[in-house]
Amino acid sequence: MARRTPSIPVAMPDDAPAQSPWFRNLQMSGLTVTVLILIVGALVVLAPSLRVLVEQRQELAALEQRVAEQQALVDGLEIEIDRWQDPAFIEAQARDRLLYVYPGDISYLVIDDGQTIELDPTQPISDEIQETRVDWSQAVLLSAMTAALTDRPADELVAPATGEGGAP
Repeated sequence: MARRTPSIPVAMPDDAPAQSPWFRNLQMSGLTVTVLILIVGALVVLAPSLRVLVEQRQELAALEQRVAEQQALVDGLEIEIDRWQDPAFIEAQARDRLLYVYPGDISYLVIDDGQTIELDPTQPISDEIQETRVDWSQAVLLSAMTAALTDRPADELVAPATGEGGAP
């Protein structure tokens, strides 16, 4: 038999508060303990399922967004297909992209005459109006006249000088 140690009463000071833990005042019944164990068990069992549910919801939202983007792309392509069904659009594309003309039409193709001013990107931007060194109207007129009045092939043609800077 185990010996029991004797308990000795100890007197507490009068001004000391009575310290009794708050949980000692709770009366736990078997039903309360069982309900708490069931709640903890349910949390342990349902936590992974809830995590999977949240992940699936996020994945579903991402997929719905992707479907919306793809649908917008399909709608744009359908509009493009409808546009290509229009004969006027096809004609305009053939004229612009492939430089097609009808028989009897005269097509003028203006190529850079070498007098284009290339701007240095490091130049400061000013608020003042600047005068260009090339008279564009005269350059267009000379280009059209040269193209219309010459019998030489295109690779032999030289850009005409305008009289400023490099006059012939």
